[in-house]
Amino acid sequence: MITRRDMLLASGGIMIAGGTLTSSTAVADEAKELFFHSTTPNNAEPKLDDLVKSWITPTKHFYVRSHAPNPVIDPKDFQLKVEGMVNRPSSLSLKSLERFKTRSTTATLTCAGNRRSEYNAEGKVGGVQWQSGAIGNATWQGVALADVLKEAELTPDAKHVWFEGLDEIEKGGGIIPFGGSIPIAKAMIASGAGAPLLANSMNGAALTPDHGFPLRTLVPGYIGARSVKWLGRIVVSDRPSPNHYVATAYKIVKKTDPIDWTESGPIYRYPINAAICTPNANTNTKLSTGEIDLSGYVLPTGRPGSTVKKVLVSADQGKRWTEATMVGKDNEFCWQLWNAKVKVTAGTKRLIVRALDTSGGFMPYRVPWNAKGYLQNSWYQLPVQVN
Repeated sequence: MITRRDMLLASGGIMIAGGTLTSSTAVADEAKELFFHSTTPNNAEPKLDDLVKSWITPTKHFYVRSHAPNPVIDPKDFQLKVEGMVNRPSSLSLKSLERFKTRSTTATLTCAGNRRSEYNAEGKVGGVQWQSGAIGNATWQGVALADVLKEAELTPDAKHVWFEGLDEIEKGGGIIPFGGSIPIAKAMIASGAGAPLLANSMNGAALTPDHGFPLRTLVPGYIGARSVKWLGRIVVSDRPSPNHYVATAYKIVKKTDPIDWTESGPIYRYPINAAICTPNANTNTKLSTGEIDLSGYVLPTGRPGSTVKKVLVSADQGKRWTEATMVGKDNEFCWQLWNAKVKVTAGTKRLIVRALDTSGGFMPYRVPWNAKGYLQNSWYQLPVQVN
């Protein structure tokens, strides 16, 4: 059980008039382990060789995605509002959430923009220029979203559940929260690996500010944008959320005209993806001829029951493929790590990985370019120099 003392420590600071006085060395130590694309707000990813050291990603090596500065939240004043198409709207404190059964799940989160920077070879894309580290696998603890919704008594026409964070994002000349939305069928999964959580714990400790302290959603199988941090409001509705990050952002579009946004649906599930993490793609990769060891991650499609079927690596432009060995548990909605040996020759220009899963998901040779740089899951190709 996460205590209020744990939560206060996790907040990374002491509440003072007009702001915070940062006092936690843990937050500073965690920052040293990541490469920051920006600090206002915080957007960071780990070194790839650190990322694959263990099946469970330590919090210090877990990517950070934010759209505004971390909000300062005093846990004793926190209230989660549950409203909309419910018979029993409520405002829940952290203490009142303790009456629901505590649940735990291990699930991988990945940003829809993971590997975004690769799209720039075809046409410039905006947004955080993620390499392939915007992914991580953690154990989350909290209460089932379905349990909270059942107590609220949904009305018959309820079809979607909206999430709103307590962050404040400057957008269009005003201030909006980050928002997410999921179909009611997903929201009402009450148990098992696919059940969405209202999570207050990550890897056995209270959430850090970068990961949504004191409460966030965790939606297994969906892109990270649907797992809203600093959760402050749940709205049950008959339609998807009108929040910018559902209605406009996080869609696949070729152009960003209004009609393109309107005609494209929100991204929910993530596709299969994989990357080579050692040799480290974050460095200038120089190799000698001969047999070398490779390692990386693979995440199967976010579909229930989907697991990794095969990971294949090549050092000769795909003429020959070597099947990798899987490492770590074969769980739904979780990545696996992999190891392989390949022979590098003077003619090797790049190392390639591709993967298939049991639901029919596969990594294509090429993914069509899109304006926002989402869902890049083509064959992962690591350029190398061979001495």
